[in-house]
Amino acid sequence: MYDALMSHLSLVRISTAGSVDDGKSTLIGRMLHDSHAIYSDQFDAAQTAAQRLGEGMGFAFLLDGLKAEREQGITIDVAYRYFRTQKRAYILADTPGHEQYTRNMATGASTADIAIILLDARKGVMTQSKRHAFIASLLGVPHMIVAVNKMDLVDWSQNVFEKQVAAFTEFASRLDIPDLRFLPVSALLGDQVSKPSTHMPWFQGPTLLDMLDTIYVGSDRNMVDLRLPVQLVLRPHEAYRGYAGQVASGILRRGSCITVLPSRQKGTIKSIVFAGRDVEEAVPSMSITATLNDDLDISRGDVLVHEHNMPKSGRLFEAMLVWMDEPLNDKTVYLLKHLATTTKARIKLRYRIDVNTLHREESDLLKLNDIGRAVISTRDILHYDPYAKNRATGSFILIDKTTKRTVAGGMIIDREPEEQLPVIAESWHELHESSTAWNSAISPLERQQRCGGEAKTYWITGYVNSGKRALAYHLERQFWQKGTMVTVLDGGKLRHTLSSELGFSHEDTTEHLRRAAEIARIMNDSGVTVICAFVSPLKNQRELARTIIGNGRFVEIHANRSLNLCESTDESGLYEKARRGSIHNLAGVNALYEPPCSVPTVDWDDQASLQKLEQALGLIDSPPS
Repeated sequence: MYDALMSHLSLVRISTAGSVDDGKSTLIGRMLHDSHAIYSDQFDAAQTAAQRLGEGMGFAFLLDGLKAEREQGITIDVAYRYFRTQKRAYILADTPGHEQYTRNMATGASTADIAIILLDARKGVMTQSKRHAFIASLLGVPHMIVAVNKMDLVDWSQNVFEKQVAAFTEFASRLDIPDLRFLPVSALLGDQVSKPSTHMPWFQGPTLLDMLDTIYVGSDRNMVDLRLPVQLVLRPHEAYRGYAGQVASGILRRGSCITVLPSRQKGTIKSIVFAGRDVEEAVPSMSITATLNDDLDISRGDVLVHEHNMPKSGRLFEAMLVWMDEPLNDKTVYLLKHLATTTKARIKLRYRIDVNTLHREESDLLKLNDIGRAVISTRDILHYDPYAKNRATGSFILIDKTTKRTVAGGMIIDREPEEQLPVIAESWHELHESSTAWNSAISPLERQQRCGGEAKTYWITGYVNSGKRALAYHLERQFWQKGTMVTVLDGGKLRHTLSSELGFSHEDTTEHLRRAAEIARIMNDSGVTVICAFVSPLKNQRELARTIIGNGRFVEIHANRSLNLCESTDESGLYEKARRGSIHNLAGVNALYEPPCSVPTVDWDDQASLQKLEQALGLIDSPPS
């Protein structure tokens, strides 16, 4: 297994970028030539093409394969080249330098271990140089080599080189680049590419190929956090069930105890198959099939992790976006592909970034090649890590549902807790009105007339044992006596039915409440008034319910019994267990409770406050003044 691991780590991915005419294609052609990755007939053909267009040596023509690239003298598409030195094998992404093709540059850098940024010694740090460095930093490329090219055209001047180093260093100081290195080269003549330059005795550093061979990349991969997204369940016969996928991070070993997300089922690894043979362990980017000793219900999109090393789970997060297509429309529902899961997503832009100054610009629009920070809301729960911690599980792409084109690449950031993120205004069902138009023979107005008015949802929040449930069933009887079609959604009952697989983490609680709100909305649409009794401890969660149900028919009520009284009269034992640490996330003890403001309040033990609520809801007549 160690041989497989070392072989895997010896493969290094490089991305290259530079402004137009910085000589990037020439540099890469020289690297391929000097590392003997080019056949003599290929080089002769490139030389012939160069001479036909009046060029000198044809190194660039080894790279620019498209006719348009040769005619315009610019790189357009991402081209992947393969070469090998005595120490390493390389996959090199030759990416465009022109601003128009920034999205292609981002694609090439997204999986790179090392980024090579070219500067023209005569021009210095250009706008595109800054853009490429920023995108490489944003994409988490851990090592960056800045090659100051065309030193032969500035008389091999040390002063010019140091000037460019200082200018780039000043800009890069505002970026997150763990390892930044500088190198003077002449790609055309080969100086400092594979052999030391005799023209620059003042530079005592390694050549470019030597630098690539000696940069340590082994620690850049996340070998700690096990993440195996299941892409396919294999059932060749009844006695076999294998779970196929590519190891995103961490190490999976035979005999390991794993937890399946989102179900949180537990099991142990029975076998691991890689390239047709059994292996003891699997490391990142290995495509494997794992079998378990346990018969678990696992499907595509589930993620295998270690029990004590969980990713984040949720539907709401922040991300940096590199926009690659038609302008962002915050009213549009996009498809979001993350690991083996594809779900629907909405985008709310927080700001756009000027890549020249790195300043934030207030905007609600991202255009082609723009970069911005946004809040993402997804239809389904995702299991992710911050991109800075895990590039594999912290990245995603957005897809236009109609054209199926990739419109953006995203990197999840971890700067604010989910409950502090803004709620995206539109509810999911409103976004699908065009495809789910009302098709009942009974109109909403007819339902209101039959039911005596518009159906509403009365959402009662409060601590455990605050009287929410008793209040809910009391109000149900009161509404019923008034002739209203009414029912109660009780958190405890839903926990044993629709939400039986959910736990009590923040993410699971939010999902539990979302399901309740969706049921309430459907029942309101049918003319039924709903009374909900849920702790729903966070304002953000209650606002999500309001968004789903609709602000006009959502009435929030606070069951305002003090925490001390709730705890002292509790017969369930939950508070005692929470105090002992046996259970977690109990509101008021080891989890936050945010009481609502400016809503009707009632103390179930106070008859006067109950009557006041009933009067406010029109259930009893107000006493004469």
